[in-house]
Amino acid sequence: MPAPGRGPREPPLTMPGRRGALREPAGCGSGLGAALALLLLLLPAGCPVGAQNDTEPIVLEGKCLVVCDSSPSADGAVTSSLGISVRSGSAKVAFSATRSTNHEPSEMSNRTMTIYFDQVLVNIGNHFDLASSIFVAPRKGIYSFSFHVVKVYNRQTIQVSLMQNGYPVISAFAGDQDVTREAASNGVLLLMEREDKVHLKLERGNLMGGWKYSTFSGFLVFPL
Repeated sequence: MPAPGRGPREPPLTMPGRRGALREPAGCGSGLGAALALLLLLLPAGCPVGAQNDTEPIVLEGKCLVVCDSSPSADGAVTSSLGISVRSGSAKVAFSATRSTNHEPSEMSNRTMTIYFDQVLVNIGNHFDLASSIFVAPRKGIYSFSFHVVKVYNRQTIQVSLMQNGYPVISAFAGDQDVTREAASNGVLLLMEREDKVHLKLERGNLMGGWKYSTFSGFLVFPL
């Protein structure tokens, strides 16, 4: 007999592919039945459900929302024991650096020929190191990079390469001798592993006179 003030009790919800029934937790709307059934299918072994056997109903105890056996990974994702990974808002990664002066830094030498930048416009996640002008990937994913290196009052042809872990991936050239300023520009999508490094290298020519207004930018398109 139903309790005073309440309607007749609804029958338990059955789950496809399972014997027994799924009972809705107290306080949840009747429309949550399908959602709870799907959630139960995804729950790993060891989650707090009522003790069952093959013929007894399966009962989720307590609240409507159940979070079971999840832990944050090193890259900011939450991964369950089923291998399901959920990225948080902290997964956003982007940087953009520029050269604001023509003065050549003392760190640039004939040994490395790294192209240095002296001003950061954007550095979400702080994964671009201005001092070394190197970007370090915080997680595996697809990244987009672009660069625009300006040579000033220089009649030599320059070649600029985007380096991934010390190896050139793409290059760009500038060699017009009839203009005072010209830029070597290019862009690419890269598959990067966690802690892979990217920087720009001057492979040919020189940047005597400086490279003011040059830019180097990149961002995480999506994690993998």
